[in-house]
Amino acid sequence: MGRPVTLFTGQWADLPLTTLAEKAAGWGYEGLELACWGDHFDVEQAAADPAYCAGQRAILAEHGLDVWSISMHLQGQLVLDPNDARSNGFAPDALADQPEQIREWGIRQMMAGPQAAKNLGVQVINGFTGSSIWHLIYSFPPTEPQMIADGFELFAERWNPIMDEFGKHGIRFALEVHPTEIAFDLYSAERALEALDHRPEFGFNLDPSHLIWQGVDPAIFARHFADRIYHVHVKDAKINRDGKAGIISSYLPFGDYRRGWDFVSPGHGDINFDNFIRALNDIGYQGPLSVEWEDSGMDREWGAAEAAQFVKRIDFAPSAVAFDAAFGED
Repeated sequence: MGRPVTLFTGQWADLPLTTLAEKAAGWGYEGLELACWGDHFDVEQAAADPAYCAGQRAILAEHGLDVWSISMHLQGQLVLDPNDARSNGFAPDALADQPEQIREWGIRQMMAGPQAAKNLGVQVINGFTGSSIWHLIYSFPPTEPQMIADGFELFAERWNPIMDEFGKHGIRFALEVHPTEIAFDLYSAERALEALDHRPEFGFNLDPSHLIWQGVDPAIFARHFADRIYHVHVKDAKINRDGKAGIISSYLPFGDYRRGWDFVSPGHGDINFDNFIRALNDIGYQGPLSVEWEDSGMDREWGAAEAAQFVKRIDFAPSAVAFDAAFGED
């Protein structure tokens, strides 16, 4: 039996959950990773009312689907980001253009998340942290080391109380290591763990598509953080080094063929998924393989259906016996 193949619903929040569940089952998925926006999962309602959680599960069960995790990417981003007009759509309309009120709402949502997850019967919340220092990524004007240290201290100050709530309810937070977050590659991920004193509630949602275009090997990342990979996204990226565009995308939108890289449907990019699955086997990861479907050049329903079959095809169990064990048998 392979790992569960799920579909992250964040890119499908324009569809009612009842509609998406029926479609996802038809495409071959075994479950959904519920996004906490649209009508897919309301965190505060879920935290207050177990019956609401039972109702969302019933929608999935009607189509033979399960749920292993929820996504609070948008809420988590608000906790540490400077928050500007780009953040308005992540919070209630009444808070638009009020950065600190938006932050307070995001923190309140994250604090409610563990109780909501517990009521739903899942143990992992995936998400973002935001970053107060992402704008310092290139050290000009010159960036003093203390400025970066201050950013990680602020991360700990804001996220430790949230992690306390996660620990109280036995829920784990899986940060999607990603540009614009406090951790975006292997070394920044190490520093994030250090900032939180390696507390067990905090780990990673491993999405290889965000690493490959930076030049980071997802398999190396998985093995390095073997005990911290709490969830896995399956997404691909295509690198286009044509001598004109670099890795920071030239201010070109996703889908523009001139970009130095772009997200594509799983199996259509440059991720070595054979190596990736072998690494997951090496670390004993048995959680979901959750498709986060993003491809500006492909019909999303066709792509989501193909992706489900692709993931099932590439997922294989580790060997229980050495391949040459029988050579010495009589």
